[in-house]
Amino acid sequence: MSNTIVESAYGKLQGEQIEGGVFAWKGIPYAKPPVGSLRFRAPELPDSWEGIRKATSFSPVAPQSQREIMEFFGNDISNMNEDCLYLNVWSPGADDKKRPVMVWIHGGAFVSGSGSSTWYDGASFAAQGDVVVVTINYRLGIFGFLHLGEIGGAEYATSGNCGILDQVAALQWVQDNIAAFGGDPNNVTVFGESAGAMSIGVLLGFPSAQGLFHKAILQSGAAANVHSSEKATKVAGHLLAALQVEPTNLSKLEELPVEQLIQASDLVPPMSLGPVIDGVSLPKHPQEAIAEGSAKDVSILIGTNKDEYNIFSVFDPEWKNADETKVRQIFEKTFGPLLPLISMSNKGPLSQDLYNKLLTMSIFTGPALKLTELQVNQGAPAWMYRFDWETPVFGGALKSTHALEIPFVFNTLNTPNTENFTGSSPERQLLANQMHQTWINFAGNGNPNTENLTKWPKYDMNERSIMIFNIESAVVKDPNREERIIWEQAAMMMKS
Repeated sequence: MSNTIVESAYGKLQGEQIEGGVFAWKGIPYAKPPVGSLRFRAPELPDSWEGIRKATSFSPVAPQSQREIMEFFGNDISNMNEDCLYLNVWSPGADDKKRPVMVWIHGGAFVSGSGSSTWYDGASFAAQGDVVVVTINYRLGIFGFLHLGEIGGAEYATSGNCGILDQVAALQWVQDNIAAFGGDPNNVTVFGESAGAMSIGVLLGFPSAQGLFHKAILQSGAAANVHSSEKATKVAGHLLAALQVEPTNLSKLEELPVEQLIQASDLVPPMSLGPVIDGVSLPKHPQEAIAEGSAKDVSILIGTNKDEYNIFSVFDPEWKNADETKVRQIFEKTFGPLLPLISMSNKGPLSQDLYNKLLTMSIFTGPALKLTELQVNQGAPAWMYRFDWETPVFGGALKSTHALEIPFVFNTLNTPNTENFTGSSPERQLLANQMHQTWINFAGNGNPNTENLTKWPKYDMNERSIMIFNIESAVVKDPNREERIIWEQAAMMMKS
């Protein structure tokens, strides 16, 4: 049998050999198309096929709106279809070697993105790390996270987590098939960024995901982003009203055009559609499950970027020429009752820089610290990093912003459009070499330490040692101390 033809559980797949002696199989179905009566339902196993199925081009991406920020991140939605539950595999060879497996879950605020972005090319991991890389699509937005359980009853009990259930189905496919591609199903690392990392935070507390992966890397996301059933039901109610669908006639949702559903979902605020504590697929908040030990056997590598929030505020017209009064209004709108605490803790005037720092802490760094502490309390190995390298584009305004680390992790700095985000300085490659190798080592043996980096201790509550990735990377103790203390006080205030 040719080394590009692999026998999967559902039939034969013909891939191709690409540069660097790596093999790739693209557009592999891991579930039935979620269309018709399967819309808003848990994924089902794919159908088998006769003969050899060609696996040399990416599948369509999940239905989504065009978003400028995602285009900037290299997201291409020119080929889009509701039939989107496919994955892609890169491997040094379809042989009997049991290589570490890395499964990438893409970000995009649960409404955008795909596993086929040029940034997520797994070839370098396969060639340099001797690992098997899998990237996946999953249902997004209204298709992946419309919680109809309270409205439609048992039939729709898990509809609010279809996107997460798709991820579980993809991980199950990996368990059943990856050995044929030269991978070890007993050494699987999930890694993801933003909503991808937030998904992993959910998977750490998601009963049906238990045992499907052994290590987790969370980039700019943790286990805090889930909706209560009550809140998700309200969002669903708004969307049903916008779509003119009666709660007693939910089957009408199966017939509506994809475009109409996407347009309606653009009416709700950002991050309104996401994982739900539905009481069935996700019985409790993932942080609660993790605190009880649901992920105590999973080693984690978790981190954030120093200036995560900059990309969201730098282009926000509200900040343009904002005077002192306007700045105060923006703070009041965002932080409400926490403003006195912020003003008291902050030595200088309120500013956009402070605003970015506080939102970076509350949305990204704070939840990452919380998840790390929960894992450390369970005795699970955890390492923390912070990405500090600053991009020179847009006059340096973005600094170390959200998603900037991705092409360094994947070693895909030379892919089209990347220079628009990272600039073109040759020093970038030095940092990419460090990070790429760190991720490879962690996937291989659960320890991110490499020969080229200073010794990186596990995270503990006394030292709080964090690896700062930059041209000269170094371990620093508790680098986010000031914001961390404000954030912890704020969290206590919100509780009281």
